[in-house]
Amino acid sequence: MDTSCNLLLLLMFLHYAVGFTNSCVKILPDSSSNIVLEVGKDFTATCHLLEGSDYTSDDIEWISENGSIPKQSYRRINETAVSVTVNIDSDLNGWLKCRAAKQSLSFVPPCVYGISLHAGYPPLKPTNLSCIAVQEDKDISPNLNCSWDPGSRNPLIDTTYTVYANVLGTFQKHKAECNQHLARSCVVNLETFPIHMILKVWVEVKNALGSEQSELQNDSSYFAKPNPPLNVQVLAEVNIPTSLMVTWKHPIDRTIMKLSYAIRYRKAASDVWIEVPESFTRGYIESFRLQSLEPYTEYVVQMRCIGESKSSYWSDWSLSVTNSTAEAKPASAPDLWRIIQPTANNRNVTLIWKDPVKANGKILSYNLSINQGYKMFESPSIKANTHSQMYSMELPPGKMANIEITAFNSVGASPKASLFIPGSDKELPGVEDMSWSVLDGKPEPKLQVKWTAVLPPRPTLHLSEYLLEWVKITQSVHQTELQVGWQRVPKNLTITTLNADLEKFKRYNISVYPIYKNHSGHRLFQAGRPVTRPAYIQQGTPIEGPTVKVKKSKKNSAELTWDEIPLDSQRGFITNYTIFYAIGNTKQWKSVTVDPNVHSHVLTDLASETDYVVNVLVSTEAGSFKGTDCTFKTMKYGDGEVEVIVVVVCLGFLFLTVFIIMFCLRKREVIKKMLWPQVPDPSDSSIAHWSPDFPIKADLPKEDVSVVEVDVFDGKSLCEEEKGVLPLKKDKYLSEEHSSGIGGSSCMSSPRHSVSDSDEGDSGQTTSSTVQYSTVLGSGYKGQTPSHQPPAFARSESTQPLLDCEEHPDHLNESQSRSSYFRRGRELEPGVLAPECDGGSLTFCPVQEEEVSPVTEEPPASALSYMPQKSGYRPQ
Repeated sequence: MDTSCNLLLLLMFLHYAVGFTNSCVKILPDSSSNIVLEVGKDFTATCHLLEGSDYTSDDIEWISENGSIPKQSYRRINETAVSVTVNIDSDLNGWLKCRAAKQSLSFVPPCVYGISLHAGYPPLKPTNLSCIAVQEDKDISPNLNCSWDPGSRNPLIDTTYTVYANVLGTFQKHKAECNQHLARSCVVNLETFPIHMILKVWVEVKNALGSEQSELQNDSSYFAKPNPPLNVQVLAEVNIPTSLMVTWKHPIDRTIMKLSYAIRYRKAASDVWIEVPESFTRGYIESFRLQSLEPYTEYVVQMRCIGESKSSYWSDWSLSVTNSTAEAKPASAPDLWRIIQPTANNRNVTLIWKDPVKANGKILSYNLSINQGYKMFESPSIKANTHSQMYSMELPPGKMANIEITAFNSVGASPKASLFIPGSDKELPGVEDMSWSVLDGKPEPKLQVKWTAVLPPRPTLHLSEYLLEWVKITQSVHQTELQVGWQRVPKNLTITTLNADLEKFKRYNISVYPIYKNHSGHRLFQAGRPVTRPAYIQQGTPIEGPTVKVKKSKKNSAELTWDEIPLDSQRGFITNYTIFYAIGNTKQWKSVTVDPNVHSHVLTDLASETDYVVNVLVSTEAGSFKGTDCTFKTMKYGDGEVEVIVVVVCLGFLFLTVFIIMFCLRKREVIKKMLWPQVPDPSDSSIAHWSPDFPIKADLPKEDVSVVEVDVFDGKSLCEEEKGVLPLKKDKYLSEEHSSGIGGSSCMSSPRHSVSDSDEGDSGQTTSSTVQYSTVLGSGYKGQTPSHQPPAFARSESTQPLLDCEEHPDHLNESQSRSSYFRRGRELEPGVLAPECDGGSLTFCPVQEEEVSPVTEEPPASALSYMPQKSGYRPQ
């Protein structure tokens, strides 16, 4: 079974494979190779059934590389032939097949026959055919290099290009095959280049669809290209500053090729070439003089040559040769201008100038003359210096000045340039308005300025031109520098572009001045009043932020100040300032925006006694930059609050003081009793008698009584030794006597308790709540004979508490060696008073020891007795 299947498959393969050449069908036209067809044309093929075939024309089908061809393209010729017509396009490349098959015999393989088709285009005629033979050493090369334009269409099929060259009159034919697809050039070797002969050259292009050719025929010099002139030199002529001499050598011998030359030149600072007319250089020459040149100008010169027939090829340009013309006297005046800076009482005028446009040499010096009214000042020769071509002077506001300047080079002087500066009150009017804009130019943007024309104010004046001035302001921490430039514009223009390379991010002040010319008298040029605008060619982000300071901080507000950042750091027009502030520990920022001309602001609605952080953001059109942070603390009290508190406290204290004073006045009796307690009068108390044998008089003097114990011996000593001292202090003692309503200070009382009754019960009454006031009546007074009346000792009891000196008797001096006495709380020196005892005075006298009568529990024998005395009373 497997063997029979394999055999069947083999038979089917052989039948199908043989069908292309020996099948039951055949295609006409037929070819064993590709059939080349032109794109765009119709192609018709016919399929024939061979004899003995079991198929009919209805069984024929045409198939291309793109699939079955529609039946509408078929044409039935007879029972055994069917043709098909197709339009050839560039995609129709490959097999075109004819297939015969019956659907009822599906198990029988069909008959297939095919032909190979290839679409393409016929060749185009070459155009712009040219052939060149270049100079090698002293001869022309035999290699003829030909080139042409094959056209833009691809033939899609194999195409060959062949170049032929033939010298007429000879049988030599030179050929070169160009093995390139769409070849554009080819080289033909002529073995020897023909001199003074006719040469014919053609190129032939061929493919399966056709052929084309182009040809050239001319004198052999037409095909030759010489080298540039040799040893080209440019020489300056000292006495002729407007010419240069050009010399050269011939590149080839005239027997081979006779040449003519071309010269071109340009200024070194320009890219525009100027060619000398060929008629000026016609002929076999080796030098030429360039004329009408500018003095002291560098020129670049080049040369080339061509065959004399003018129909051949130009040589390449020679290498550039450079030289300068000689100097000449300056042909134009310096460009003079001024900068006026008003001061308090004067005008600071800075004269600036540029070299003459036509300096015609190196400027060596300037001569500047200044005429201020009737005063003529001519400066010495000023050496030219491109870095400081300026002169400063002071001009009073009411004075005018006429300035003239002349430039000098090695040949001579230039014409004068003049400028008139009027008084401050005589300035001429300026333009009406001025604006500027930035033009996006390449490679750098440019600044365009536009203004409104102005009319002369007087008939004697007419508008000469406009002057545009730009001043770059460079502001640093220490100084401000000005860099000035200017250009002049014709009077008929009101818009122009600044011919200056302005720096990015730098501020310029652009000014427009009308320049008037005065025809009366001397022709003076005077500038009108300027119109100035600040400008930037390009703005950027600031590189520095403001430093904010707190000028004054209050309870709920703070005043901030900051300085304008330097111009170099601004890098653009400031659009606004934004103040950011927040409580120090929260960082919840709040902001306030102010105008660009504001440099201080007061923050309000702040919390009292709170730390704040603040900074200022400066902004331009291009971006922003934040300044440094500053911290401050608001006050606890607002304006006037401290003063109010002080006033309220002072008033309260004043009112309290007044109240206390009034209260004290109203309650003075109570206060007096509290501060000075009332001491009972001993004269009003009951007196107990020490001696029952000697009753006391009933009518004793009502005087304040105190008891003082005095040592008898010390008493004597006092009376004897200081008798002369005590009278000096009498007045003092007497003045202190009546200061107390109780007859003296309690310190006058004895520091010890007086002896009361003889029984123990009485002694028990001498407690701290009972004060005993006693009087000892002794005999004798100042040496008098004592009476026989015995001394009496009187005692009164009171509930008044003892005073300090009575409770602390230790503070007294020694009682056994000397006696002490007190009067009104002050310590008295030991002694006695004057012998006289006036009324109301106290008199102390020693009592002799033998004159004192003893009594029961009487005081010691050394005790002294005293009584207060009134006038007219003396002790008995």
